[in-house]
Amino acid sequence: MFQSKIAGLGYYVPKNVYTNNDLTRFMDTSDEWIQERTGIKERRYANRIGETTTSMAVEASKIAIERANTTAEEIDFVIFATLSPDYYFPGCGVLLQREMGMKEIGALDVRNQCSGFVYALSIADQFIKTGMYKNILVVGSEKHSFALDFSTRGRAVSVIFGDGAGAVVLQPTSEEGKGILSTHLHSDGSEAEKLAMYYPGASAGYYLGENMPEWPNVELGEMLMTKEMLEDGSAFPYMDGQAVFKKAVVKFPEVIGEALAKNNLKTTDIDMLIPHQANLRISQFVQKTLGLSDDKVFNNIQKYGNTTAASVPIALCEAWEEGRIKDGELVCLAAFGAGFTWGSALIRW
Repeated sequence: MFQSKIAGLGYYVPKNVYTNNDLTRFMDTSDEWIQERTGIKERRYANRIGETTTSMAVEASKIAIERANTTAEEIDFVIFATLSPDYYFPGCGVLLQREMGMKEIGALDVRNQCSGFVYALSIADQFIKTGMYKNILVVGSEKHSFALDFSTRGRAVSVIFGDGAGAVVLQPTSEEGKGILSTHLHSDGSEAEKLAMYYPGASAGYYLGENMPEWPNVELGEMLMTKEMLEDGSAFPYMDGQAVFKKAVVKFPEVIGEALAKNNLKTTDIDMLIPHQANLRISQFVQKTLGLSDDKVFNNIQKYGNTTAASVPIALCEAWEEGRIKDGELVCLAAFGAGFTWGSALIRW
């Protein structure tokens, strides 16, 4: 079996910068309130029209493909992770394939939210190892800004998220001990409703129990979305921040430890940890738990916010561009998000 390596990587963030102070024009909040709870100072928002989840992915992918010394025509599989697709269906994978003029290759869409990129990377790794594909484009891209509640009612969620895209190209390598050493994926759906966007959805709120909405008394249809949902805010994403924090600070170190144990390595062997940029307070808690120094953990949530599936590839690419990841170093990727889902990947660069 082959090993898989990241041959090229790239990222794209929109030009529109919104600081915490900018958000005070829309809701009752403050720079101090946001930074204290999240560590975020600013984020990027895509253009309302013309800039999409797919178009941002295209820009990130172009850079990754060029750095991998290949072309879009040579990509033989696409894996696209996002929670904010351009359409309810079809997925963004086929839109990316079309926009980049690729061959009629397979395109897989991954819906694991904040853990999406790590899940997608793990899938790509298996395809490379078995020799099925030789150039796999793995993408994480998000456009949150079009579907957030920019009011005081929704501030606990809306101040956290930003837009952007990251991409890598995976290729086989014969170098001993190089590339992706192992990946580890987990889920626990027992608290799925703690971080979710319930509507539109085929459950019609069934799992919400007594909080299920009242639907029109008709025989068929009219259960995707109602005017009342838009008015009362139930159409927007919901998050129980405390529940997410408590679970994340346990599962992050746990899945990182699992990856190290699998490869007979220790925490002190990590040269760079790239955590999903969920919340700076979570990253700092994990860093302290693992006993890692500041130079071994990369955070950029301060300027981009939480870009969910895009956050790991954006941070990975930025860290590499800044020279903080060098040949032969041990890099650990880790993510935790809605589902709950979480995962890690250990890479010898």
